[in-house]
Amino acid sequence: MGEGFTLWLTGLSGAGKSTLARALAPVIRERIGKVEVLDGDIVRENLSKGLGFSKEDRDTNIRRIGFVAQLLARNGVPVIVAAISPYRAIRDEMRRELGNFIEVHVDCSLEELMRRDVKGLYARALRGEIANFTGISDPYEAPLAAEVVVRSDREALEESSGKVVLRLEELGYLTSPANRPAAISLGGAE
Repeated sequence: MGEGFTLWLTGLSGAGKSTLARALAPVIRERIGKVEVLDGDIVRENLSKGLGFSKEDRDTNIRRIGFVAQLLARNGVPVIVAAISPYRAIRDEMRRELGNFIEVHVDCSLEELMRRDVKGLYARALRGEIANFTGISDPYEAPLAAEVVVRSDREALEESSGKVVLRLEELGYLTSPANRPAAISLGGAE
């Protein structure tokens, strides 16, 4: 069994990380046979319950996600992480720790994020009602050299997921459908 990889989706709240992860998971599962999605909100509820939103707590949360991703990847499971992961240094640490790491910046304009925000979190953060809100009262450090950048405010989901799949093929993590061996017929009644 070969070693897996970690596809790390980073971006602001509401940018479309979870949506993109849900679109990519069946493609990877079809090509490799397995995949695991570590969604930041779900991990925070289960694995990181009790952590706040200070820089130290956010870094601890990302390290926990990275630890689980490393366990899965070393056992041949491709992992998709969908987490804001606002600080560049901790993402770079995860890149070093995990090895087979592909960073995807899910970029989206603040105007579009606010338009999508059905819970009104951005408006509340702008009014000062939510402390430590990434992108408003807490920093988000965009990747400097992500393997893929998708613009969820300008691209259809199919275009964004297609860019990621193409990059995974170019990097050798996925074989392209054209390069996969044809199914072998073992004969028998039809």
